[in-house]
Amino acid sequence: MFFSSADQSSAVGRYELMIEAAKIADQRGFCCIWTPERHFHEFGGLFPNPSVTSAALAMITQGLEIRAGSLISPLHDLIRIVEEWSVVDNLSRGRVAISFGSGWNVDDFIFFPERYENRQKLMFQQIEIIKTLWEGSSIVRENSYGKKVRASIYPRPVQRQLPIWITSSGNLDTFVSAGSIGANILTHLIGQSIDGLAEKIQRYRASREEHNFDPAEGKVSLMLHTFLGTDTQAVRSVVREPFREYLRSAISLEEKAAAAGGVISGGHQIDPHNIPDDLMEDLLDITFDRYFDSAALMGTPSDCKQIVWRLKETGVDEIACLIDFGVPKQDVIQSLEHLDALRILFSKDATSRATGQAVSTFLEELEAPTR
Repeated sequence: MFFSSADQSSAVGRYELMIEAAKIADQRGFCCIWTPERHFHEFGGLFPNPSVTSAALAMITQGLEIRAGSLISPLHDLIRIVEEWSVVDNLSRGRVAISFGSGWNVDDFIFFPERYENRQKLMFQQIEIIKTLWEGSSIVRENSYGKKVRASIYPRPVQRQLPIWITSSGNLDTFVSAGSIGANILTHLIGQSIDGLAEKIQRYRASREEHNFDPAEGKVSLMLHTFLGTDTQAVRSVVREPFREYLRSAISLEEKAAAAGGVISGGHQIDPHNIPDDLMEDLLDITFDRYFDSAALMGTPSDCKQIVWRLKETGVDEIACLIDFGVPKQDVIQSLEHLDALRILFSKDATSRATGQAVSTFLEELEAPTR
């Protein structure tokens, strides 16, 4: 998964990490790649339109599912969403999926200012129409002279149905609503604990069942910041400053959203305020420690086995590994070997004791230089 901004002082190479990591993930058998939608701020600012990045990724990969994580549908005309993603579905030969988000930053809504207050309800209405258009229906709109025009979507997508996720920052109602329409879930651990997530997943699966969808088929995808290596303290040293600055940029965006009069991420309303410098540094230290110790995949593959097992038992189906939070590109690329070892340990193929033992031995060999 990608979200962060890159070095804005560089005029070239801003998407090299995304491109190189996608090629490696494709070769190694990872399942998918996510790119987001962000606007008007350095935090995530490399990604204003996931259909554009996805079109690029479609041309350099063969097996990865290419996902929007997330597409903020209230910022778009729904016809254009279907047109753009149908193109990407054709370029990728049927590998696209979309996680829909309702948005939260009021400044993003300069595209459609009137949609902000009703954005979540509108998102679910859009999804229902998008599904029918994807499957071949047409839609009626008025032209410039008030005449009714029936519009059909071209090109026709490759997939008969569009795989759909709903993005939730932890709101229980969103989990329940996603279940009610048979969608998958994309979420994170920002502002929610693993125990709290477990309860929401149970409610999500119950909602699927109540609305005649197989509860086990719904995918719960969890975003975690990720960087793995051979030595825990060495990893901590590498990620600490980049991740603190990543957090600082995120807080800056939240403050900007609050000052604009809207909510911050997660739908919370706070009074605009400036955090004093000394308090900010303490906050960054505390937050980094929390992430490193219990809410991210940071450390060695062996370090991270426990949290992955716990998440698996909680009902999480996939981990979306966010890798672009400021660590130098070559370090991230090298770390993907260790991430692949962790992935293999939890893959469907690793079902026998022999396979599990082989992977455990591989993990030991990867970490051997530090012993």
